[in-house]
Amino acid sequence: MAGLQPYVDHRVLLILQDGRAIVGTMAGYDQKSNVVLSDSKERVYSIEEGVEEIPLGLYLVKGDQIVLIGELDEATDKAVDLSTIRAEPLPPIRY
Repeated sequence: MAGLQPYVDHRVLLILQDGRAIVGTMAGYDQKSNVVLSDSKERVYSIEEGVEEIPLGLYLVKGDQIVLIGELDEATDKAVDLSTIRAEPLPPIRY
């Protein structure tokens, strides 16, 4: 995962191999693409209850577990009412 420097100090969404979605501010990374997030939260999707956010705080994610990293538009993300979103949880990634 080369080219992570532009994401440092920005809000990002990480999708992990086990299907979890983690949102946080990228505080740093290393040569193995391990990522440190500050002020992070796990977003748990549900058909019945909408999206629940579980606070994680400072969080280290191993690089080999990351499937996708994307920058979040903070204004758009704050404008969305997550309790109204209904979605199936992502299944684990198998390859």
